[in-house]
Amino acid sequence: MKTLRLILGDQLNHKHSWFQNTDPDITYLMAEMRQETNYVKHHIQKVVAFFSAMRTFAEEMTDKGHHFIYLKITDDNNSQQLDQIIKEALKKSKAERFEYLLPDEYRLDIQLKEICDSINVTCSNCDTEHFYTSRYELKNFFSNRKQIVMENFYRMMRKKHDIMMVSGQPEGGKWNYDQSNRKKWPGKPEIPHERGFRKNVEEVLKDLKKANVETFGHIEPSSFNWPTSRTDCLTVLNYFCKNLLEHFGDYQDAMHTDQKFLFHSRVSFAMNSKLLSPKEVIDKVLDHYYENKSIIDISQIEGFIRQILGWREFMRGVYWKEMPKYSQLNELGNKNKLPDFYWTGDTKMNCLKNCITQSLDEAYAHHIQRLMVTGNYALLTMTDPKEVDDWYLGIYIDAIEWVEITNTRGMSQFADGGIVGTKPYVSSANYINKMSNYCKDCHYSHTKKIGEKACPFNSLYWNFLDEKRVHFENNNRMAMMMNLLNKKPKDELEKLKSRAQEVIEHPERF
Repeated sequence: MKTLRLILGDQLNHKHSWFQNTDPDITYLMAEMRQETNYVKHHIQKVVAFFSAMRTFAEEMTDKGHHFIYLKITDDNNSQQLDQIIKEALKKSKAERFEYLLPDEYRLDIQLKEICDSINVTCSNCDTEHFYTSRYELKNFFSNRKQIVMENFYRMMRKKHDIMMVSGQPEGGKWNYDQSNRKKWPGKPEIPHERGFRKNVEEVLKDLKKANVETFGHIEPSSFNWPTSRTDCLTVLNYFCKNLLEHFGDYQDAMHTDQKFLFHSRVSFAMNSKLLSPKEVIDKVLDHYYENKSIIDISQIEGFIRQILGWREFMRGVYWKEMPKYSQLNELGNKNKLPDFYWTGDTKMNCLKNCITQSLDEAYAHHIQRLMVTGNYALLTMTDPKEVDDWYLGIYIDAIEWVEITNTRGMSQFADGGIVGTKPYVSSANYINKMSNYCKDCHYSHTKKIGEKACPFNSLYWNFLDEKRVHFENNNRMAMMMNLLNKKPKDELEKLKSRAQEVIEHPERF
């Protein structure tokens, strides 16, 4: 039976069972679509990375004997809409059967079900064979529990997959070394340069320009720096193990003006496009750790594995448990506009200037820059979580809704009211100063709360706690901060709130 199989742009799994054998009756369909470039405005490097990776994947699979229909964004026969593309490909291939890999975005899941209902061929779907968990494994795991807690899920995953376990107990005697993963980078140890590629992507850029695809951010056409093939991705992973893993855990939360990537692996795009699987990443990192235990402390490796086996799988599980209502949650009722400087980096606040400029330049910022700088400011200024979602989804090269929205609307903006995290991740300037050198040369003083030179984060922090009292008065994890808020003299709090209102109403001045 002639069969048409759809491959989406984030389903580039070379190891999938579909590709173990060639079959002349099977045609694979891939398409670059305005449907995908336009549903939110994306960073130019993100669009280039996905289109480059898709083209390379199709070429490599074709070389192995698989038959592909591939539509570029500029092709005259590209209708740009998934339903029409599938119907036209079915006609062209004379297929009597349509198969697709389960998408990881809810909107595409619904769309593909609707398409299958509208075509007169047999339809079926298949797992992407990428994640450790099935879509609803987390939902089932927490079905009899009152609260969703990532640490419980993480421990289950460690046990189930026998990762860093010895006789049923965690290797090293502890499940979590998070307390060891919060060091400020003082300039040493030396950080090796990131493994880059300096690729020429002018052809993709030319096609995007011809198709009038709107993007933002910066790109160097002749020196694109992200891995877009499986070989590239494996190279980045090997480089991380040999050069960065030894100090990753210690400084995974650190931030520095002179170092964009620090000891981070830069494999998130490789995994989220499925060029690398989480299992092969973890296996590779563990193999390197066990071969070099004399120089790599367990806290370095556990911190890395927790991000992938724990947090990444956890976020995906929450996504499929809570969608579609999750995308509408706004528990704190925040409605303010995202400041314009999120699109330019034009602000006197050095932490925000560095994190936003880096994001515009590299389509990348690590988790603490996202959570405790750009996300922290957006929450403290009570920004509409939909605007924050769109910015995060558009700007980061690794951002796909299943992982972006749970991190943004959930952990970062607390718009889900505590599904992902038990408290909001907000802080004054003290935390940013503790974990970075951003405050050193800033226009503002991180120690001042009132006055022209006072860091806006300080007044915003206390104003936020006061404005959202009703949401946090019964939250045990917020009890200490709420007690401190209640002890503040009335006149001091009024001055803090007045300063905060000025920041919120006129962000362009700061």
